[in-house]
Parts: sequence; C-alpha cells; structure tokens
Amino acid sequence: MRVPFFNYTRQLKSIEREINQAINKVLNSGRLILGDEVKNFENSFSKYIGVKYGIGVNSGTDAIKIALRALDVMPDDEVITVSNTAVPTISAIRELGAIPVFIDIKYDSTINESKIKKAITKKTKVILPVHLYGQGCNMPVILKIAKKHNLKIVEDCAQAHGTKINNKKTGAFGHISCFSFYPTKNLGAYGDAGIILTSNKKLAEKCRALRMYGMKQGYYSHFEGYNSRLDELQATILNVKLKHLDKNNKKRQKIATLYLNKVKNKKITLPDISNINEHVFHLFVIRTKNRAKLIKYLTAKNIGYGIHYPLPIHKQTAYKFLESSNLLNTESYAKEIISLPIFPELSKKEVNYIIKTLNSF
Repeated sequence: MRVPFFNYTRQLKSIEREINQAINKVLNSGRLILGDEVKNFENSFSKYIGVKYGIGVNSGTDAIKIALRALDVMPDDEVITVSNTAVPTISAIRELGAIPVFIDIKYDSTINESKIKKAITKKTKVILPVHLYGQGCNMPVILKIAKKHNLKIVEDCAQAHGTKINNKKTGAFGHISCFSFYPTKNLGAYGDAGIILTSNKKLAEKCRALRMYGMKQGYYSHFEGYNSRLDELQATILNVKLKHLDKNNKKRQKIATLYLNKVKNKKITLPDISNINEHVFHLFVIRTKNRAKLIKYLTAKNIGYGIHYPLPIHKQTAYKFLESSNLLNTESYAKEIISLPIFPELSKKEVNYIIKTLNSF
C-alpha cells in the first residue's frame, strides 16, 4: 500500500462538477479581477469567521505584510512572534524592515503567552500569534497582555481555518487576522491566495487600498501600495470549497481521534491538545527521538510524511542576524517533529495501515 502525505486530486474528484461550473461562469463573465466572486468570498468568509470585513489578497504572506502596514508598523518596530513557523510569517515582517522578537513555545507548539510580557519594549508595536497545525494560541490571555500594554494583535491563521478557542473562531480575536489559501490548507485554492479580516472599517479601507497600489478609487494612489489582488478564478474556487470546509474539518478530526486513541508506541509522542481549543488538524504532528530512523521506516513502508518545520527561523542562514535566546522547546521540538498524513480523503484502510505501521516501529 502507498499512502501519500497529501493528494488534492482526491478532493477535486468529489467536487469537480461544481468547480468546473464555477470556473466557466467566471470565464464567461468578462470580469477576471476584483469582480463579484471576490466580493462574495470576502463576505462569506468574513461571516464564517465572525468579523465584518474581508480583503482578498494574493497570498497569506502579503496578508501579513499589508496588515502590518495598515497598523503603521515601521522599520525597526518590534513584532513579538515565534520562530517555529513557516518562513512567510517572518519574511512579511522583514519586508517592512520591522524586527521579529521570538518567544519560545509551550507543550502544544503555540506561543508561550507567559513569556510575552518580558519581551515587550518601547519598540514593541504588535503581537503576532501563530495558530499552528490547526490549534489556536491562548488568545484570551494574549488579548489581556495587548490591552494592558496598548499593543495591536495580528493573528496568523494560515493553518487554522475553522479552529475555535472557547467557541470563538481564530481570526476573530485580533485587530487584524491573516489567512492563506495555499493548496494544502484546510481551505485551499488551486494556486496562491489569501485574505485579511478585520472588524475595523478604517483598517479594512486601508488594507483594500494597499492591495491595489494605494488606490481607493480610480487611478490615484493615496500612498504607496502593492499589487496583491485575489483573482476571480481562485475566489470562485474558494466559494465552492468553503461550503465543504466544516465537513472536511470533521473528517480530519475523526482521523486525528483514531491516531490519538490507537497509536501506542513509547517511542512516539502524540500531540498535546489544549483544552480551550477545537483543533482542526491542518497537520497531525508527532515527536520522536529517532526521527531519522522513523523517516527511513515510513519511506520503506510507502507512507508519506512532512516536517513542519525542520529548522527554526532563527537558525536559518537568512535570519541568523535576529537575536534569539531561551528558545529551548522551539529548538528541541524541531529535531523531533514529523507530520503524518491527515487530509480528509484518506481511507479508513490507509489510516489503519499508518497506525499499524507506527505501532510496529
């Protein structure tokens, strides 16, 4: 048996007719940029998350960059975040010349909120929590810290489409939140795509202008901006797939439950699930002291895997200039983590094969 880590074509087969109809509708509409499909998705997704405004952009990276620009983050301003994240989180901060300040993670791989206060300085402007693997950060505590110190919050929700914290969806806590719709995400486009969410009208208007060269209307730039538009084709695909998101998240949760209940191997540490979270399992990340051996073993058994992420940002050549210390969990976890297949279209036979294989390791 061969089990892929991810296979989008399985999902496509189940919704291909809907997708083709939606694409043909756009192609025949004569409107390919910032038309009705983008507006419909912005409205539908913002409503789904529970905020007022959505601004479609061309990637999750640009969503973060534009969100920070809208909050007037300037060169040398500090943004508190984590080093165990995808590079785009940090590259977006650096594109503005701002300085990421790294906080260590806790048992569930999210930012350790108890360490944030000590990292705040006169230069701190934003706290940027990363909701990782489908699990949310402790936003109630982070909100209190931000309010006390008059800081803004930008949520990185690239891996948390539908995640709930105390029954409130991630993306509805911060001043601004940012989502990626990269094809592997729980809600994935068939190319690059992203969105910015906020309930602040002025921030929404600024983000909308920033994605379009700083133009509010017509060909007049009020300030320097970018070319970062969600296109009609990706928007119409996302409109179709949004209808299936909750159903597919439940499938991920069902697979995760099987892993959590049936993987019994002392050499494998299963993920910790925060009791305030409804985890949507964008990734199912285990840990082992014997990762190289496990990778070799899974490869021999034809089981796909991933590592998210093999090297923390502050250890990568491009970002070694960023001062970092006391990131013990971040550094130790990076040496042990491995991601198992968990996309919704996995068969029960495949899941059981993975479990049996892990238990025999």
